[in-house]
Order: sequence, then structure tokens, then C-alpha cells
Amino acid sequence: MGQFFSITYAACARAALLTRNFARGMLQLCAPRGAGLHPLAGGMHYHIRVSSQATHDPILLVHGGAWAIPPDAAAAHEAGVQNALDAGYAVLSRGGAAVDAVEAAVTILEDDPTFDAGRGSFLTSDGRVQLDALLMDGGRMKAGGVACVERLRNPIQAARLVLEKSPHVYIVGAGAEQFALAHGMSLIDNSELVLDRERERLAEAQARQAAGFADDTFSGHKDDKSPETAYALDDNSHDTVGAVALDRRGNLAAATSTGGTLNKTPGRVGDSSLIGCGCYADNLAAAVSLTGWGEPIMKLVLGKWATDRVAAGTAPELTAREAIAYLYNRLGGHGGIILLGPDGRFGLAHNTPAMAWGIATASGTRTGLTV
Repeated sequence: MGQFFSITYAACARAALLTRNFARGMLQLCAPRGAGLHPLAGGMHYHIRVSSQATHDPILLVHGGAWAIPPDAAAAHEAGVQNALDAGYAVLSRGGAAVDAVEAAVTILEDDPTFDAGRGSFLTSDGRVQLDALLMDGGRMKAGGVACVERLRNPIQAARLVLEKSPHVYIVGAGAEQFALAHGMSLIDNSELVLDRERERLAEAQARQAAGFADDTFSGHKDDKSPETAYALDDNSHDTVGAVALDRRGNLAAATSTGGTLNKTPGRVGDSSLIGCGCYADNLAAAVSLTGWGEPIMKLVLGKWATDRVAAGTAPELTAREAIAYLYNRLGGHGGIILLGPDGRFGLAHNTPAMAWGIATASGTRTGLTV
């Protein structure tokens, strides 16, 4: 019996070794010439870039938020999305990286007061702007995020600095501002981000709150935190911005930026800057950016939920619809999603009356307010 076991064990060991060597050889064979052993051989090493040997047609998707965009704001939303496409796709068309493209696109959206990101964002309950942003590189599996920053005009650029120059992934508040300052960004006064339009919105929201009507976007109607009396927010935007891109080398990237929710408690952080919630990218799965009701999106870790399904073989177009259905059916949430796979297939979906979106490819650009 002992001899039989030793022979069987030795045979199994040799078979395992042959299988492992075969797998490593196939991965080596599929790797680009001169690249060495494929990053997946012998284990998953996320510090090594995962890239494709094939040349891809670049693609960029952006969104400017999912909500009930009124007719008098429609043109401004589509124009803002178009400007973001122009900036981001210019990077891709000259062979630039996906991570550079999404940063460029979101910077444009942050600078546009039409959107709830950067200047013109919603105000906290004490009348200030607090900004959150996340940037993720799906090839290197690197991410950088900032939250609750008040003195940075472009939080997505600060997120890029965290991604490239910090051993950390996420820095918040004054610490994020000082980190950005130390790496070349300028600090501004918070008043430069505040618009009279948003002061009026805050006053209206606080008047409704005083009358006993709460904002239900912090949870969802089936959630344990849902208010007993809630008002509809059709006249107030929840228009976080985001972008996803695929570059010629097959690398994916995603970026999301927001000013949060109207009348939020100072220090509140939503889904936008949280990895796997409102933003995620992985070359082995997909790139995603979400917009909408942050608390339900966080609870479902919806960005990672969607990219995992693409990795498992579901088409991005179907996955996007399923993600928004899951958001509503599970927690009564509302929002929108842009989702891009490593093969260039993509999906867009929302369950709000509108979502500003745009797509740029070698064939041109398209924008819209509904899907």
C-alpha cells in the first residue's frame, strides 16, 4: 500500500508539474515578444501591467450624470459631454494611454459648471463644496482617490497624483489637499467653487427638510434608512461625471468625479471615489463608471458587480442593464452606468428620466440624453 501510494503520488506530482509547465509555456507563447513571462503565469501579480498583444481601436465613453435633466439644460449637458469627448479622444487618437484620456475628459467636465463635479457642485449642509474623485488604471491595477477636498479645482488630477506618486490609494480632506500642493497643484478658496445657483438650491432643500421632507437618495425606498416622508428630486440634479476608455495597447481605465449630494452632511463620502462602487477598471474584466444614488451603489459594490459579470462572459450591453435593474430591485436605487470591455464592446443604461452620455471612436462621436 505504501509503495502504491508513493508511485501514485509521484505520478500525480509529475502530472501537476507538466500541467503547470504547459500552462506557463502557453502563457509565454501568447506574450508579446520580449515581454518575458506573461503576468498571469505562476499566479496573479497585480503590480505587473496586464496588456494585450493585439492593437485595438481606441474608444472613449463619458457620462454627465443620470437624473431628470430639464429641457432648458439639455443643450448644455450634451455640449459638455461633447467637449469631454473631444479632449479625451484627442489623447487616444495620438496613441496616448487610457488613463490619460479619462483624466483629460473628466477634467473638462469638472471645469463645466453644468455638472455636479468641480465648480458648480452641490453644497454641503454648511454651504461649502466638498469634492470626491477616483482614477483607476486597469493595466497596472493602480488606483488613486481623494475625498472631501475643498480647495482643489480638479480633484481628478489630485487622484492621478495619488495613483502615480503615493504608496497609498486614498487620501482625504486636508491631507489630500496638502499632498496635491506638494506635487504641484494650486490650492484655491472654496468660494471659487460655489455658485449662487447652488446657494438657492441649498436654501430650498433646507426649507423642505425643515418642513419634514427628507432626501431619499441617501438610501433607497426599500432600505432601512429610508425616510417616512420623502420628496422627489426631479428639479435637482444628481449629475456625477465619469469616463471609461480603451487605448490602442488594450489598456482600460476609468474615472469618476463628484460634488456629492445636495445638503449632505460635511464629511460624507459617496460611491464615486470608492473602488468597486462608483468606479473600477481591470484589463481582465472591464472599466466602469456609475452615477446616481450613492448609498445603494456602495452597499451593492455595483461597479465590481458589473465588471465581474463581464469577466465571466456576459456582454457589457446586457450587464449594464442588469446592473441598473439590480440597483433598483435590491435597494430601490436610481442611477446610470457606462461599461467598457477589453474587446471594445460597451454598455450604457439608466433608470432615471435622462443621462447625459457620449461615445467617441475612430468613426466619430455620438452624444445623447437617453439610452
